[in-house]
Amino acid sequence: MMLFVRCFKSFKRESVKIISSIIFFSSPIFSTFTLNTKEVEHVIRIKNAKIFQKDALVIDEVDFELGETEFIYLIGKTGSGKSSLLKTIYGEVPLKEGEGMVCGYDLRNLKKKDVPMLRRKLGVVFQDFQLLTDRSVLQNLFFVMGATGWKDKKLMEARCRDILQLVGIEHKINVMPHALSGGEQQRVSIARALINKPKLILADEPTGNLDPETSEEIMRLLLAVAKEEKSAVLMATHDMTMVEKYPGRVARVENGKIKEINTLNRFNPFEQFNFSEE
Repeated sequence: MMLFVRCFKSFKRESVKIISSIIFFSSPIFSTFTLNTKEVEHVIRIKNAKIFQKDALVIDEVDFELGETEFIYLIGKTGSGKSSLLKTIYGEVPLKEGEGMVCGYDLRNLKKKDVPMLRRKLGVVFQDFQLLTDRSVLQNLFFVMGATGWKDKKLMEARCRDILQLVGIEHKINVMPHALSGGEQQRVSIARALINKPKLILADEPTGNLDPETSEEIMRLLLAVAKEEKSAVLMATHDMTMVEKYPGRVARVENGKIKEINTLNRFNPFEQFNFSEE
C-alpha cells in the first residue's frame, strides 16, 4: 500500500528522515521485551472475537488484521464500538471471547502485570491530548519514559529532543501545555506515543478537537512520522475529509459488526451500509 506522505514547513529540517541514535537502541528497556516471532508480520490479528463494554456486547464476529507499517481508518458513528475495540487492543478492556494477538501479546491470556509491557509496544494518541497540565513538554515525556523502564536521564533527554524535532516542536520542550495551541498539544501527544518506538500507533479521533487546517497538518504529520518510525497505524475517525484526502484501508463499525470497505470512491458515509455485500 502506498502512503502519500509530504514534508511540511513546520519541520525544522529539510526532510522527515532522521537517523535514530545508536545509543537509543542499546537502551536496556528494549532487551526486556519478549515477542512471539510468529506474529511479526501482523501487529494486530483478531479472529472470531466479541468486543464487550462491561457486560454489553458492542461488536460481534470481529476478524481483523493489521500488518507492519500499514495504515487503516476505523470509522463509525459515536457509540458504535470504535473506542471499545481500541481499548481492547491496548489492554484496558479484556478480550473475553475469540482470539487476539497484538504486538506478539495474546489478549485472551493477558495478565495485569503484562499490560505495561504490551503498552511499551504501542502508542496511543487521544482526541483530548491527555497531557499532564502541571508539567512541561519534556516532563510529560519523561513521565511516560519513567513508567516504561527508562532510567538514564541523558538517554531520556536525547530521545525526547530527537522525537520532538521529528514532530516539529523541539523549541517548545520546556513550555507548559496551557501555553501551547491545540495543534501543538496534539504534536506532543504524538511525540509521547512514539517515545518507545512502537510497532503500533492507535489514534482515537486525533483531529476531533482541531480546526480543519490544523487537522490536515496533524494528519500529514501522523502519516509522516509513522512512515519514518516504521509503525502501523489504526486511526478511529469521523473526519471523512481526511479519509478521502489521504487514502488508506477503511473499516466501518455498524450494527455490531466491522467490515472493511474495499472501494472508498463508491462509499457514502451517510447511507446505510449493507454488510451482506461482498
